[in-house]
Amino acid sequence: MRWLLLILALLSLPAGADEPARLDPGGSALVATGRGWGGPKPLELRLALTRPVPYRVFLVGDPVRLVVDLQGADLGLAKPQDLFGADLAPAIRWGPNGKGWSRIVLELPGPYRIASAGQSARAPLSQITVVLAPVSAQDFAPDRSATAALRDLPEPADVPPPAPDDRFTVVLDPGHGGFDPGALAEGESEANLVLVFALELRAALQARGVDVQLTRGDDSFVSLERRMTAARAARADLFISLHADALPQGQAAGATVYVWDPAADARADEQLVLRHGPDDLLAGLDLTGQDDALTGVLMDFARTDTQPRSRSFADWLVSRMSLMGIGMHNRPVQRATYSVLKSPDIPSVLLELGFISDHDDRANLLNPEWRARMVRVVAEAVTGWARDESVRAGMLRQ
Repeated sequence: MRWLLLILALLSLPAGADEPARLDPGGSALVATGRGWGGPKPLELRLALTRPVPYRVFLVGDPVRLVVDLQGADLGLAKPQDLFGADLAPAIRWGPNGKGWSRIVLELPGPYRIASAGQSARAPLSQITVVLAPVSAQDFAPDRSATAALRDLPEPADVPPPAPDDRFTVVLDPGHGGFDPGALAEGESEANLVLVFALELRAALQARGVDVQLTRGDDSFVSLERRMTAARAARADLFISLHADALPQGQAAGATVYVWDPAADARADEQLVLRHGPDDLLAGLDLTGQDDALTGVLMDFARTDTQPRSRSFADWLVSRMSLMGIGMHNRPVQRATYSVLKSPDIPSVLLELGFISDHDDRANLLNPEWRARMVRVVAEAVTGWARDESVRAGMLRQ
């Protein structure tokens, strides 16, 4: 209760001045980073700003375009055609787009995927860098139709309506998908194997009365940020990301559970503030108008509760795997800084079901009987942990 009162007091503090970030045309550019070998060249869009801002990037088709949305940025009087390297794109335009937002639309010379997008915050200028890699027409995966995407700001990830508050909700996150198959071995892809497992686990959890939602239910690409947004929109009580990675032969085998590394909190807060709107950081709190320092403090408070709960669920998983004779890594619970573990308000784990590069692990993932055992392990861990959470919540209300 004491820290809740402190949160309320902090929320009442006036926010700092909200000077818009200015685009520096001289430090911004569109550059080719390689040869096209007869097709479109790899491209890199660099936007220099006077301070970091929240931003979103996505692709649309008909024609192929990259869309970059910037919150709290003023693109000034610079003309898009004056951007260094503008001749590499068929067309480029920018301008205001809704209250507090600006939009850049870059028509591309062919189908691309977003290989990476990031923001550095080194003084005196912040730089947003979007790396674009050419792909075949079949592999081009726009986020949504051009008409819907360009009508307004990017919408949150598509998720079913939130479950009633009295139902325990789990969001299952099958990793990779679409043009990103994840690890590959002997003709099998990580994306497909974890999707099959997620669908089987969903059925088992639903049979136990648990509300389950998936970040993807087919072979489609979902960005890391949207996976977290989907979990928050679903009011998830627990987030489980599913993977089956690859490592050099003999380096690792067996199931592993990853939880967030608290040593990375400060860096995670900075990235979350940059990549998400202030109303999409903590369930039940709209941080719009609050400065980044206050937002970070509130997320730190939330983590004092969620991080121990994430570790508690990890322990439940390991205990059930041990009882059911599931082979585990020699360190079955490990800390990591994976993006899907960043959420400050939702207990989250990443479960490596095994390593697709290991012959025995791969055989397990392809074996319906092994998957049924592992599904039972996870389902029993979820329901057991949920009962503990219910008792804990009842004690906190007293």
